[in-house]
Amino acid sequence: MIDINPKMLPRLDEIEVDLLVRRARAEAEGWLGELEGIDLTLSFLRQKRDQTRRLAKVAPVDLGMPSVGS
Repeated sequence: MIDINPKMLPRLDEIEVDLLVRRARAEAEGWLGELEGIDLTLSFLRQKRDQTRRLAKVAPVDLGMPSVGS
């Protein structure tokens, strides 16, 4: 699974807006297959965006430097 850099969240928002415009056109034209595909893509995009926002809130854990024991 690909992790999204949190800096790319605004781009995901732009993509969502574009998909919503495409969905409205597909609905107006009666393109049922296109609607299904766009809805699926929107679902994945929203899940990935939510996951990225959750992961961005989690602070990294300092594991320290390993020591070489003799």
